[in-house]
Amino acid sequence: MRNTAKITTAVLAVGALTLGLSACGSDKDTASDTSGPLVVAASPVPHAEILNYVKDDLAQKAGLDLEVKEVTDYVTPNTSTEDGSVDANFFQTTPYLDDFNKKRGTHIVSVVDVHLEPLGLYSNKVDKAADLKSGATVAVPNDTVNEGRALQLLAANGLITLKDGVGTTATPADITENPKNLKFKELEAATTPRSLGDVDAAVVNGNYAIEADLKPAEDALVLESAEDNPNNNLLAVKEGREDDPRVKKLAKLLTSPEVKKFIEDKYDGAVLPSF
Repeated sequence: MRNTAKITTAVLAVGALTLGLSACGSDKDTASDTSGPLVVAASPVPHAEILNYVKDDLAQKAGLDLEVKEVTDYVTPNTSTEDGSVDANFFQTTPYLDDFNKKRGTHIVSVVDVHLEPLGLYSNKVDKAADLKSGATVAVPNDTVNEGRALQLLAANGLITLKDGVGTTATPADITENPKNLKFKELEAATTPRSLGDVDAAVVNGNYAIEADLKPAEDALVLESAEDNPNNNLLAVKEGREDDPRVKKLAKLLTSPEVKKFIEDKYDGAVLPSF
């Protein structure tokens, strides 16, 4: 009985090891396969719209088979790129990517900067930021980088003062002066436009503003400056996939004169080419 048990255990162990190696080999083969379509996860607006323009008008001539998967949150695109469910993503900024990699242990890298979506402060109750009343509630994105951007926007326009050097890691705890005694409601970035009926003002990411039919250049009380702005939106892949010929083709198309014109014509200043 003991000998039989030992032999059986050994056979099972060898079988499991063989299966494990086969699985690893399959993952490696899948990761290195560049024969299929390039699958890119993207926020619907403007990222997927830009990608679909490339797909419909430019990709075939360039020999690129492009598949666009729309995703409405800021987590799934990176986790899907990390686990290989998609080949690339297009939705985020460099500071957000760096923070995500640090916190999640992922290995996503930038390929090319494509555009800037200026962050803006919007309100259904006042026409000027200076008109916000004492004790007004302002909604801000609750993820680290975008909350920091939101507070930097408010500080740049004199509504609050922040500790020196906090950058995009700023939180309400870093506010040193708050003359209007503003209160902050931290929400998922995608929900900030919908909060405008419940708060006095909201800081909204450019892509979500466009989805909500807000026109940043016209409707924002204050708007991020494009000058020296580190928050360009980028095409990203898992580390090691940068040399995928399909990725290189897409990067070239996304920074082409045709895409620049598409962005300028369609978004009228709400999205700015960064190339």
